[in-house]
Amino acid sequence: MSGRRGGCFARLLLFAALLVGLAAAGAAYRLTSAYQGFPHELFLNFEKGTSTASMADQLASAGVIRGKWDFLLVRALQPKARLQAGEYRFASPASVWTVFDRIVRGDVFYYEVTIPEGSNMFDVEQSLDKLGFIKGPDFLKIARSPKPIADLSPQAPSLEGYLFPSTYRLTRRATAAQVARMMTDLFRRRWQELKRPADLDVNRIVTLASIVEKETGIASDRPRVASVYANRLRLGMTLDCDPTTIYAALLENRYRGTIHKSDLASANPYNTYENLGLPPGPIANPGAQSLAAALEPAETPFLYFVAKPEGGVHQFSATIAQHEKAVIAYRQALKHEGQRKIR
Repeated sequence: MSGRRGGCFARLLLFAALLVGLAAAGAAYRLTSAYQGFPHELFLNFEKGTSTASMADQLASAGVIRGKWDFLLVRALQPKARLQAGEYRFASPASVWTVFDRIVRGDVFYYEVTIPEGSNMFDVEQSLDKLGFIKGPDFLKIARSPKPIADLSPQAPSLEGYLFPSTYRLTRRATAAQVARMMTDLFRRRWQELKRPADLDVNRIVTLASIVEKETGIASDRPRVASVYANRLRLGMTLDCDPTTIYAALLENRYRGTIHKSDLASANPYNTYENLGLPPGPIANPGAQSLAAALEPAETPFLYFVAKPEGGVHQFSATIAQHEKAVIAYRQALKHEGQRKIR
């Protein structure tokens, strides 16, 4: 009788072991097999302080994982892991283990915003506002204060010119102040890479560079454009620079896409048709090539320039007579092009 009971007990043990093995295999399958219970890409944002249970609920409800207990089981197996807040993008099947590992690594989703060379702070404001999680006016308020750059450029009237053009990767948690800091930090790094004297007026150089940036996108023309304005400054001539007049109108919220006679006659200190010398500060954010051109303008006799009829580069002139001839050629080319299009 005892032998039968012993054999029965052994079979029970075997059966229990089999059940445990099957359960373990099932759990292993659930934790390691890929799953997708959502039809298209989705984003989940875990605020700072979100509990593991709440993350599990959100992931399961969205169809990222099969069930909340799967996530909690992985958490039990990795009790010391630190789950990181942020916005996560899910677009393909993944195991709960993979999902858990992504959140531990902080593999958050980044938004990219590209600020082209020559953009001004109003352009940057609009680009950031389109992201939806940074308010453009908040950024503009910060950009109007020179405080973040005052140690490098004490004469700077704002952050204009120091918001370095580049592509920035931002998380949804980024603030306007953080973005401004990222941009001015990148300016500092690029500025340090340039060959320059130690004792120079940074604001003056960046202001000239911003004018060069707005006047041409042709790299080979930039040192010569810089030379035109350097020569005019040396001779005490007005710069007569359209982009500065446009910027003056932007500051006064009256620019509507066209320069009017009233703009050219404006007393605004940024209007270089009425005021001698450089404007008080930059009119846009220059790239490294324009900064280099402002630091080392080409040595030329040029005082004028206009676009060449064939487009692209500019025609540079040392005298007003040469310049007027180049302007006539440019206008005739525009007229001819207009007639050709009409035909």
